[in-house]
Amino acid sequence: MQIRELPIPDVVKDFYDRRGFVELYPPQEDAIWAGVLDGVNLLAAVPTAAGKTLIAELAMLSHVLGGGKALYIVPLRALASEKYRRFKEFSEIGVSVGVSTGDLDSRDEWLAPRDIIVATSEKVDSLLRNKASWISDLTVVVADEVHLIDSASRGPTLEVVLSLLQRLGGLNDIQIIALSATIGNPEEVAEWLGARPITSTWRPVELREGVFVGSAINYRDGTQHKVERIGIDNTVNLVAETLREGGQSIVFESTRRNAEASAKRISKDIRAALDDETLYALREMALSILHTGETDTTRTLATCVEGGAAFHHAGLGSGQRSIIEDAYRRGTLKVISSTPTLAAGLNLPARRVIIRGYKRYDPNYGALPIPVIEYKQMAGRAGRPGLDPYGEAITITRSIEEAEWVSENYLNGKPERVWSKLASEPALRSHLLSLVATGVAGTSDELHEFMKRTFYAHQQDLWSMKTTLELMLEFLVDAGMIMRADEKLYPTEIGILTSQLYLDPLSAKIIIHELGEDEMNLTDLGLLHLICKTPDMQTLYMRRSDYRLVEDFIKKHQNELLPPTDDHEWYLSEVKTARLLYEWINEVPENEICTKYKIGEGDIRRLSETAEWIAHAGGRIARATRSQDAGTFHELTERIAHGAQRELLPLIHLRNIGRVRARKLYNAGYHILEDVRKAKPEELARIIGPKVTENIMKQLRET
Repeated sequence: MQIRELPIPDVVKDFYDRRGFVELYPPQEDAIWAGVLDGVNLLAAVPTAAGKTLIAELAMLSHVLGGGKALYIVPLRALASEKYRRFKEFSEIGVSVGVSTGDLDSRDEWLAPRDIIVATSEKVDSLLRNKASWISDLTVVVADEVHLIDSASRGPTLEVVLSLLQRLGGLNDIQIIALSATIGNPEEVAEWLGARPITSTWRPVELREGVFVGSAINYRDGTQHKVERIGIDNTVNLVAETLREGGQSIVFESTRRNAEASAKRISKDIRAALDDETLYALREMALSILHTGETDTTRTLATCVEGGAAFHHAGLGSGQRSIIEDAYRRGTLKVISSTPTLAAGLNLPARRVIIRGYKRYDPNYGALPIPVIEYKQMAGRAGRPGLDPYGEAITITRSIEEAEWVSENYLNGKPERVWSKLASEPALRSHLLSLVATGVAGTSDELHEFMKRTFYAHQQDLWSMKTTLELMLEFLVDAGMIMRADEKLYPTEIGILTSQLYLDPLSAKIIIHELGEDEMNLTDLGLLHLICKTPDMQTLYMRRSDYRLVEDFIKKHQNELLPPTDDHEWYLSEVKTARLLYEWINEVPENEICTKYKIGEGDIRRLSETAEWIAHAGGRIARATRSQDAGTFHELTERIAHGAQRELLPLIHLRNIGRVRARKLYNAGYHILEDVRKAKPEELARIIGPKVTENIMKQLRET
């Protein structure tokens, strides 16, 4: 079927024609016949690169150009940015796009005029809690990577969001489109969504799956291919062969350390095979990476990049990951060695995907094989449409027996069924409060009516959740967040605030309790410990070498820290995390923090962003409860955001003036903005450089 034949506006046909999209892929054609352009709810369960996004685009553009509004839900911020960049191309046909992934207690009303809005499921949940006015204008909602409803961390939020939008759709006739590359029970999920399932195994590029054992690849179809050995490392041999054939590779490792070690080996061995033009571009890329940070990891990454390979994991800064991803898309970077996070939706296909580690460490059970659904996500990255004649997903094994096991369980395995994770206590207490606080459920009956809409209730009887539901309602009543009168449920002021702040009710209860302790005089460190005590804060893992250091820190600061709890291991983990944040706000260099705690710049950012959000929420709660700590919380929020001591706050609000440049200015005698305003540009240039000086002088003239 030709795009020109579709019942869509001519401007849309012209848009795709200019980009070379002329004919629909088979799964896209199936979606058209299923009624996706007629407002029918649809679940598309088709392989990566088989055109799922185009199905959603056609539906969204049909709605928008007909006066409607679209919401595109993704699981990750990085994926939101990628989709936003793609959808911004629609501006040439008069369609505006916005992206929302930030503050979790704002309505983002600036998005009201936008035609297509991209947001994470957590942000959509927050927008629903804060009653963003434009939500009621939605006519189509797309849920990308819908199989993540099975995720213990993200699944419940996605499930509740879709249940709420289904409820709204019953009033406003919202079309729901769900997308997934790997899902074991698409019919069951589609039935819950009231959608027609489209399933297919068709791919635009053939996928060859195989296992590497000895010195050869044994493919799923029974054929074998001997790989030329250039060294003892099988991964390098596989990468080098792909490079000789003009392709790119992604290597999936089980840990960050393995990913970094793999990139080092590959970079060293393939560098000689790269031409001068590529090597020059890689040197420029390495310089760009060096400008993003001053840590050992940054320098190691830059060195790897110069040889044509890079590592990619959550410990890197977002700027570093963007440089790597963009260079890989351009073809400059030949190999990425990554943890499985890269497989979760980012559009980075490769000629050959090499899976070196198919086991993950579980603290309770040790190393366990990954689910089939995760293997399929990684394997699905193989094959670049328009660039590769085929794609290969090769799993490295050490013996014939292991190769047979991998072949049976992964190459020939089927993705697992997805199961609702809504019945967990943390998920229920948060979402129950939200349902009452937003007025969705004003009685116990209304609460149960809503729960009947969930995927959990679709899969199993609600009675199995009844005990947990009742326990969580009792918790919310005891915490003073809900009042119960007969069958009626009323949110309290603090309950509404907690819901709007997107805070776990248990976190809010802990904050309220500690702020109410008369004898507590919380210092910066004490407040940081309070933040780390909340379940919303992911604390650092205690390594064997940490115990003595953390115990010594507790002895030294016992008058500032919160009292010990019964769970000593957990308490140590809280203190370790609080200690890191304390060093961060006191300007300990990033490299020193990374080395001491064995983490990356990305980890510091993630921890500080979470702590900043909880500190902001703590300040709002402190004001609501008239606590004397409200002002301290506010200042601490800013210090966490910038990683700076309080005297730098007046300077650090200038764009391009981070904590390092602000400290240089302060030490040179420029303590407030007026000092900088009066300074001679040449004096400032000697301290922070001419380009930055020009930029801040312009900012000061505009204020």
